[in-house]
Amino acid sequence: MKISSPCSLTITINLIVITLISFSLHSSVVYCLGSASTIAITYGTDTVCGIIAAEPTQRIQCYQKGQIISVQPNISFEAISGGYGFFCGLRSDGFSILCWDTTTSSNLTFKPKRIYYNKTIKMTDLAVGDAQVCAREVNSGIAKGWRGSHEAGSKSTSPGDALSFRAITSGSGFSCGILKNNGTVLCWGNGSIGAEIQRHFGNLPMSTLVAGESHACGLTLTGILVCKGNNGSGQLDVPFSSAYEFSGLALGANFTCAIKARNGLVACWGGKNRFEFDSSVIDNVSFESIVAGLDFACGLTSKNLYMICWGPGWSNMPSDLPLGMIIPGPCVQASCNTCGTYPNSEALCDGSGNICKSCQIQFPVAVSLPPTTSPSQPVPPSTKAPNKVSLAFVIVGSVGAFVGICSIVFCIWTGVCGFLRKNTHTSAQPTTTDGNVHTAAVPHIGSNVPTSRSYSSNLQSPRIMGRQRSGSSTLSRHADKTRIFSFSELSSATNNFTLENKIGAGSFGTVYKGKLSDGREVAIKRGETSIKMKKFQEKEIAFDAELALLSRLHHKHLVGLIGFCEEKDERLLVYEYMSNGSLHDHLHNKNNIDRSGSIWNSWKMRIKIALDAARGIEYLHNYAVPPIIHRDIKSSNILLDANWTARVSDFGLSLMEPESEHESMSIKAVGTVGYIDPEYYVLNVLTTKSDVYGLGVVLLELLTGKRAVFKNEEDGTGPMGVVEYAGPLILAGQLQKVLDKTVGLLEMNEAEAVRLVAYTAMHCVHLEGKERPNMSDIVANLERALALCEDNPGSLSPATLSIHLE
Repeated sequence: MKISSPCSLTITINLIVITLISFSLHSSVVYCLGSASTIAITYGTDTVCGIIAAEPTQRIQCYQKGQIISVQPNISFEAISGGYGFFCGLRSDGFSILCWDTTTSSNLTFKPKRIYYNKTIKMTDLAVGDAQVCAREVNSGIAKGWRGSHEAGSKSTSPGDALSFRAITSGSGFSCGILKNNGTVLCWGNGSIGAEIQRHFGNLPMSTLVAGESHACGLTLTGILVCKGNNGSGQLDVPFSSAYEFSGLALGANFTCAIKARNGLVACWGGKNRFEFDSSVIDNVSFESIVAGLDFACGLTSKNLYMICWGPGWSNMPSDLPLGMIIPGPCVQASCNTCGTYPNSEALCDGSGNICKSCQIQFPVAVSLPPTTSPSQPVPPSTKAPNKVSLAFVIVGSVGAFVGICSIVFCIWTGVCGFLRKNTHTSAQPTTTDGNVHTAAVPHIGSNVPTSRSYSSNLQSPRIMGRQRSGSSTLSRHADKTRIFSFSELSSATNNFTLENKIGAGSFGTVYKGKLSDGREVAIKRGETSIKMKKFQEKEIAFDAELALLSRLHHKHLVGLIGFCEEKDERLLVYEYMSNGSLHDHLHNKNNIDRSGSIWNSWKMRIKIALDAARGIEYLHNYAVPPIIHRDIKSSNILLDANWTARVSDFGLSLMEPESEHESMSIKAVGTVGYIDPEYYVLNVLTTKSDVYGLGVVLLELLTGKRAVFKNEEDGTGPMGVVEYAGPLILAGQLQKVLDKTVGLLEMNEAEAVRLVAYTAMHCVHLEGKERPNMSDIVANLERALALCEDNPGSLSPATLSIHLE
């Protein structure tokens, strides 16, 4: 996902997965037919196993046909995975793998066979298919394979030692993995199923991957769930989901189940009929993890860490299993600095270590890029070593802590799917909804239930000049800087806020076009009139933010605030009217825009708009006192005045820059899907670099003409982000493939300019904020690009190309 020289010949993408445990690579965050977890199903014998919690050793215990089956030896395991008639376990040290045949038991005991042992090479990602066993070497990423059922320990098909993976999973006769070098899917094994799945995934980079009997599902780099393979029973028909909506996955023979990240509830689809997995057993039950057999599924409940099962293959057996408390993750000696420690983990491990909270969403580390070689764009060489730091992205896995996934989901609060949502904005103003939903909330620790996924009802008021809300005090504080309007005056200006005057929506209300008594056209944002206290508080916060900030900000690339109204429960803001609409409308709502407009067919105009927006953000970051972080930079918040000058709008989510690292860590993430900084979203780390990420997405929109998140009709890969779509091609030197076809052919100087914008955009969307450029560097590069378009490359010194193109 994320600047380099236009003349680079070789660019590699380092996609380094984030793991659950600091300094180790053990646990997967998704569980299925053939992936490791602390719970497993052995199909064919309907055996369900789990790793027991709160005992001196993390031993395995199974349930089969109404009986508890003990598993020898009584030693600690970190993960187990089930196949056809057998299951396997990876020991806690990672140096050995044992398997057990479940077709027979002696004295209610399963006896082990060791299939792998090595004192130096540690394994992870244990994945059992119907007969094969796979695991991945921790250090090298090489996938190894064994036969696990009849010829336990004998060699099985593997992809070879030349390939390095960051995750693997197994299905019926095949295994698949995500390659470390580019994040794409590669499958191996017998038959054609794996090859078909690999072909369907194509070059789509994936963050996670799981396999069922004949299909596979996973999350893309932007958190969108994609399923490929056999669809005979609708197992690929993902209910339309938003980014980061799902976390854990479980795939069976002809069905798919997924944990909804915001509340831990399970959704299933596929099967012989539509409702056979919609069991009352799982109604309103929150899960930590789920696992699938061929025709039933089981899950580890968040409430008490007990297992329950459901599905047509389990219909005649009890749903609650008498296995006792199952451990939610491996016990480790290392600290859990990255994702935090699971609550009560010391007790769950009986003093033998800690359980690290699950990083449910995994992102790659930012790409490393070669130095520039273009003589027309000399850049001081970077002295930094290639970035190898892993980012940990926290979502679920601890006591009462799941406020946040709603902050990145399109449809959590509104039920409207973002990029299919019709935009009501037709002209332009402080912001439009454009299919991007504001979201607010992040992982939050502290509840009275044993695990996460509970919402926090506390609203966080931004730090706005230290001011406390006190009714009419707002009026006196800003009367000297902005005009105070009466509600009746603004109602008259908008014809009583009729639908005909509605032109969009902002961070806290609806935007209307109005005409004041003096003849001026204005945009009036009216706060939602909901009587719900929570909504009223949200409106107050956003209203205060915009009024406090805009009343003291004056810049040609920021939308100007004319005045406000505050009467009873009414909160309204009056802005300059931007007659040429939003950038989003011109790029994406093409049926409503005059195609003769210069923004349609001019790269120069697009670069000028990008430069205007960058200058506005630069003012917020570098010249406002104190600095301001916008927090919702997106194309619908970049408006165009009568002279086609771009201005940044909608400051309802803006904050002053945190004064300390401690303060920045406490700020809950808000933003819009597709634009929100992943580092800010997951780790709550807010800096000015979060706005840089959003601007990088806008630059890619300008280049490609694609929405921030769009449905890729070209290759049927489903919803994807513009970063995920354009990034690999740009970095591979194939920029021409992603450029917007509605713009004319590039002239020589324009080609150089567009390449510079593209590589600047890629630096902006580095996943680590410290690797992104600051706004002054971005402005310098865009000024250089505009000068190239004007056929005047010498007007700016090469030194102004100040982003180091690594």
